[in-house]
Amino acid sequence: MEDKFFIIGSFEFVSDVQIIKGKLESEGIPVFLKDENTLNSDPLISNAIGGVKLQVYLKDKNRAIEIYNAIRAYAIDNTGKPIRCPNCKAEKSEVYYQRKSIFYKLFPFFEKTKYKCLQCGMITKPN
Repeated sequence: MEDKFFIIGSFEFVSDVQIIKGKLESEGIPVFLKDENTLNSDPLISNAIGGVKLQVYLKDKNRAIEIYNAIRAYAIDNTGKPIRCPNCKAEKSEVYYQRKSIFYKLFPFFEKTKYKCLQCGMITKPN
């Protein structure tokens, strides 16, 4: 029996992961959502438990990552253009929140938006 899993990503809300789950399952990859039921019953604890985790079997990891990267939504600016990394010039960034202090953990909407490049890992602020 296969019991080794790989986490493709974590999502703040269960609804955020449903399209990706459907795409992976349509490609024949079994998908498991860890903490889905917990967040369905109390979505306010999402940050405390790290969101819902999209898991696949370890043997499906590479194919699942390839499919996920092909359909994932990257960060865009106010004009609809992809956020470009100033370091490596890649246009593959995601919104990033550090939430270091207790204030930002309790009130995350006050934290300024930052972007993390998925290619080089650099964290930048919008212009």
